[in-house]
Amino acid sequence: MASIKVDGTLVEVPDYYTLMQAAEAAGAEIPRFCYHDRLSVAGNCRMCLVEVKGGPPKPQASCAMSVKDLRPGPNGEPPEMFTNTPMVKKAREGVMEFLLVNHPLDCPICDQGGECDLQDQAMAYGVDKSRFHENKRAVEDKYIGPLVKTSMNRCIHCTRCVRFTTEVAGISEMGLLGRGEDAEITTYLEKALSSELQGNVIDLCPVGALTSKPYAFNARPWELNKTESIDVMDAVGSAIRVDSRGREVMRIMPRVNEAINEEWISDKTRFIWDGLKNQRLDRPYVRKNGKLQATSWDEALGAVAARIKKAGNKVGAIAGDLAAVEEMYALKGLLASIGSGMTDVRPAMSGIDPSMPRSAYIFNPTIAGIEDADAILIIGANPRKEAALINARIRKTWRAKNIPVGVIGERADLTYTYDYLGEGFETLADVAAGKGSFGEILAKAQRPIIIVGEAAVSHANLGKQVGRDVIALASKLANGANVAEGWNGFALLHNAASRVGGLDIGFVPHDGGVCSADQIALAGKGELDVLFLLGADEYDMSAMGKAFVVYIGSHGDQGAHRADVILPGAAYTEKSGTYVNTEGRVQQTARAVFPPGDAKEDWTIIRALSGAIGKPLPYNSLAQLRSAIYAEFPHLARVDEIEASDFAALTTYANATIMTKSAPFGSAVADFYLSNPIARASAVMGECAALAAGLRQAAE
Repeated sequence: MASIKVDGTLVEVPDYYTLMQAAEAAGAEIPRFCYHDRLSVAGNCRMCLVEVKGGPPKPQASCAMSVKDLRPGPNGEPPEMFTNTPMVKKAREGVMEFLLVNHPLDCPICDQGGECDLQDQAMAYGVDKSRFHENKRAVEDKYIGPLVKTSMNRCIHCTRCVRFTTEVAGISEMGLLGRGEDAEITTYLEKALSSELQGNVIDLCPVGALTSKPYAFNARPWELNKTESIDVMDAVGSAIRVDSRGREVMRIMPRVNEAINEEWISDKTRFIWDGLKNQRLDRPYVRKNGKLQATSWDEALGAVAARIKKAGNKVGAIAGDLAAVEEMYALKGLLASIGSGMTDVRPAMSGIDPSMPRSAYIFNPTIAGIEDADAILIIGANPRKEAALINARIRKTWRAKNIPVGVIGERADLTYTYDYLGEGFETLADVAAGKGSFGEILAKAQRPIIIVGEAAVSHANLGKQVGRDVIALASKLANGANVAEGWNGFALLHNAASRVGGLDIGFVPHDGGVCSADQIALAGKGELDVLFLLGADEYDMSAMGKAFVVYIGSHGDQGAHRADVILPGAAYTEKSGTYVNTEGRVQQTARAVFPPGDAKEDWTIIRALSGAIGKPLPYNSLAQLRSAIYAEFPHLARVDEIEASDFAALTTYANATIMTKSAPFGSAVADFYLSNPIARASAVMGECAALAAGLRQAAE
């Protein structure tokens, strides 16, 4: 620790703190444009100037000078800095005047208006007139893809976007060319950015040079209602803010959550909002004479109730990727009331067994815990597609500590260097046996993380045993001889927001029930009469035979096309729902807007259906439903907390007998931009997917 006086106030801070951080610790405000806590120091803008006592007779850039660089007084007094002297005030006014020399007067038409750092700091630290009358320079706008709109006349060359794409996103596709008046931020070859995190440069840009292209000219920030929620596009559970106007979601922004997404979100999270209003199911439908026809709720529920009464207990249910805990719990209760245990939330032929402990299906080291790892092995996963924020966290750790990373499965661009070990189960068995250089690395590691993807534990063609053997070998690797006490490095990486919550409440086969793949097979053979699809679209609809399919969901995707009855539900921005992310953290969405038309929250549909079949569920409100859930599963009441996992229970799998000889590992997500019904309804995501496909073909 070091002592420093800031405007006469003595504070103690770590000696590696910059003067800017020390000033903020003392409660002094330092303006800045180029500096950002999570990026390297550039020292471009010079807005953060301060005066240092005993230093040179000129202001110093507080972002680029650390506390340990200052000299103590002649008698050992703590070093001293000032943030509000006449020298500092004049220097800031001069810097602001220069920044505005070439900045256009675009404020009335700029999408950054109302949220612009340049506006705010010009008001607080600038002057009310300019001494420059020369013509402003003009810079050609750049094309950097369908997501980020450029207005490069406004650029002040802070280089935040360049540092973010290079350091955090891991793509060296942006830079600053030229000098002085000719300096320009560009993508070099003027092509679209390839990162799944590129939308974050919109938040980073302190002026209106980089703004959201889909959101352009749609709304002003002061006319939007802001609702804090969480994202469900993957299993990370990023903290977001949903901005809406009336009944329409206008944009989605990140919130700071150091434990999960820091302050970044993926492009799918940010730009999915146009898919929330396209291809919506806003009224019930019943298939008559081979065609779906709009009908009333009473008729739709009556049709489903009649078929359930006729089917007895030959009823199954599959939950999709976006289902919340509330509707899964209600649907499980509905099926239990008619004597069926055929429920499943897992991918086809998943090796995750209902009897397994919770530590066998969550990301035990936690997302923030990735930064503590000293070695990482990725098995059958592509974190860049399946969980872009986890991939960014791995890159952050790799940059900071240069840890070894190994990959078994798909040879993908993960934005960091790694040792490619092999493509399948045979390689995993060798590594688990300590063979090869990476096997030796893991054997010596004190905090290894073994990331297991859903593609490694779910093999539709090879069966469930492959997944169980993968979990056994991964738990063996996570339980090495040198592992630090209390460290659990087994990390199952899910890609669906519903998965862990469904597993927690037991939305898996029970009481004689069968898995999702077997339910579809029974339906195809005519041995399952009614099949509920709770937003489930990632299955083979043609294999369901003549079964009566009931689709409860928000979008007209594959499940709705196959359905005999459609019961329109609410999207994640239209309901208060409980989700559990891949690390086992309980989270809740908040309703920002109401569902369109006659659509209702999913659990209320299931409650009404239970009344129609004469076996009403014992709750009539969301509070009552959650009380029932919390009584049975108390950990779900502890929002934003992770239930401690039992590592000892997981280690019992380390000595399991391995049956599998060979199996390939791929990735569970084929197309990052089109991974769920909302994404497939989004025109923006469709454009991104087409562009990414074109780039892949060009590369091949």
